[in-house]
Amino acid sequence: MFKPGRKLPLIAGVTLAAATLSACGSSGGVFNRDRPDEFAVSRQAPLVIPPDFALTPPTPGAARPQSVPASQQALDALFGGPQQRTGVEGAALDRAGTPDTAIRSQVGDPGTQTTDKGATTRDIVAAPEGDGQDAKASIPQ
Repeated sequence: MFKPGRKLPLIAGVTLAAATLSACGSSGGVFNRDRPDEFAVSRQAPLVIPPDFALTPPTPGAARPQSVPASQQALDALFGGPQQRTGVEGAALDRAGTPDTAIRSQVGDPGTQTTDKGATTRDIVAAPEGDGQDAKASIPQ
């Protein structure tokens, strides 16, 4: 006896799969995309070396330009090297004054005046470093 409850979903699934697969191979419609032609490569003119580089040979005994430390090269790349300061930068630096070189020692001194920020700030500072995967938020009652 024919049971429509069992075979109908199977027939509908097979029909849907066949329609989907046939749509993938169609040459027109939604699935047709314009693709670049990999064989349409144009030739470019060859590189030409200029006849005169105006290079001078190195002076014997002179410092090599590559002898700059890597840290200084990084700072020059990030901040542009030594440059003249603008009026605003100069005024800000003059107003700030000279840096205190012993500031790190003074911060850890027990005689230094500090402000108590409370237990929450102390817990945050004292918390172990981690990737935050086990972090949980709690609301104090």
